[in-house]
Amino acid sequence: MTSTKRFIRRMVAILGACAALVAHAQAPELVTSFANGAPSGRYAFASSTPRTLVELMQGGQSGAAVNIVGNLFLPPGADKVPAVVLVHGSGGIYSAVLDYWPKQFNAAGIAVFTIDMFGPRGVQSTTEDQSQVPFAADVADVFAALRLLATHPRIDSHRIAVMGFSRGGTAALRAAVERIIASQKLPDGLRYAAFISTYGGGCNGSFRLVVKPGVFSKAPIMFIHGDADDYTPIAPCQEYADKVGRAGTPVEFLMLDGAHHKFDSDDIKRHYLRGATRTRADCPIETDIDTLYAYDRTTGARLQGDAYTAALKSCGAVGATVEGNSRARDKAAQAAVAFLKKTFANS
Repeated sequence: MTSTKRFIRRMVAILGACAALVAHAQAPELVTSFANGAPSGRYAFASSTPRTLVELMQGGQSGAAVNIVGNLFLPPGADKVPAVVLVHGSGGIYSAVLDYWPKQFNAAGIAVFTIDMFGPRGVQSTTEDQSQVPFAADVADVFAALRLLATHPRIDSHRIAVMGFSRGGTAALRAAVERIIASQKLPDGLRYAAFISTYGGGCNGSFRLVVKPGVFSKAPIMFIHGDADDYTPIAPCQEYADKVGRAGTPVEFLMLDGAHHKFDSDDIKRHYLRGATRTRADCPIETDIDTLYAYDRTTGARLQGDAYTAALKSCGAVGATVEGNSRARDKAAQAAVAFLKKTFANS
């Protein structure tokens, strides 16, 4: 073997070893509890992958087991603090949920736990194919994060909120539904104290619920939405929020003038996502959480068989715009912090 070949083999071996060390260093610690006062850092924790809403509501760890990754950001000091779980959207983890939002909440004395639902499942984005990760799995992860975060000695378990973005906003709204909360069999009356849906996708289509008293919890819900959003249009969320509020849940709605979808992104260029799947604003479908029957909210007629299939087909659309907007983002952060401070003060 020539000296050149030996050198190449040696370098390959060294690079391979370095890559393995880097991968090991980056692998998050697997935890079942934060009772030892875990510091800020990256952790893996157990969740599951229920395929449907029915499977989710079977409770326990329904669906295939998976270890989700969460990034914990604690504010300085040793005092007990409230917390918020951040849930990303269809594009997966992005810089704002690991940097901008944690900084805003930490500065206000609120801990942050940002969860990555896609990476551990081998998915980068569901923008063009939402079926890659079941929506019910997002909700399972949101409750798994709550269980873990509540064990931390610095976290006040009675003052934990969840804030979701786009698809994550759908999960946040699902976590506010009483029947779903009850199905999770949370320990010692544990539940989220507040919910924030940021340009959320749960206001229309099959994710929209028939709103009646008792469907949503009494914990406050905040909707944050840009009026230029063509991915998850604002109108259905305004109407939905009004119904939820009139059914007995405290609701706040912040409309951001001129803001597009994903306004909190660091990327201030406007991008048109040609393959992004979305639900039309005029989609008539809504689901009764008690029976899981689908209805046409404009007529009240039950949708089943061919009628339901036709409605689903008419609701689908492709193509949407995203654009970061620092002014809108700062306004949203100020409102979200104020909303949580007010809610936690009353908890």
